[in-house]
Amino acid sequence: MSLIKRNQDSWLPSIFEDLFNEGRLADVSNFGSTLPAVNIKETENDFQVEVAVPGKKKEDFTIELDQNVLTISSEDKNEKEETSEDGRYTRKEFNYSSFKRAFTLPDTVEQEKIEAVYNDGVLNIIVPKREESKQKPKRMIAVS
Repeated sequence: MSLIKRNQDSWLPSIFEDLFNEGRLADVSNFGSTLPAVNIKETENDFQVEVAVPGKKKEDFTIELDQNVLTISSEDKNEKEETSEDGRYTRKEFNYSSFKRAFTLPDTVEQEKIEAVYNDGVLNIIVPKREESKQKPKRMIAVS
């Protein structure tokens, strides 16, 4: 049973119902949040994580390692206020954006030697492998 009955003959539909039913309203938890593109490359000696995040400074990033989970996050808050010459409030704009990416690392990495460098809009994180986990070159064994 509905507490509020919608008049089906009305030419003005319920704004809220249309927004939610037609999917025009995005997930509220993702407002101001965009996930940057990430490339992960495995080499013989390490894993290389590249995160495309142009327009930031190295101070904007938080990189944490908890257990085997590497978390990369960033948060921006920008406020701009313009006032008229007589001091009256005319316009105030603000912007908020953030992202958080988490990656589970294998047990075969050297967690103490992880390094990060931010250059030309790309955050590079090098995750070295343990020596014992690196592939050994093929060798021939002589039969005696």
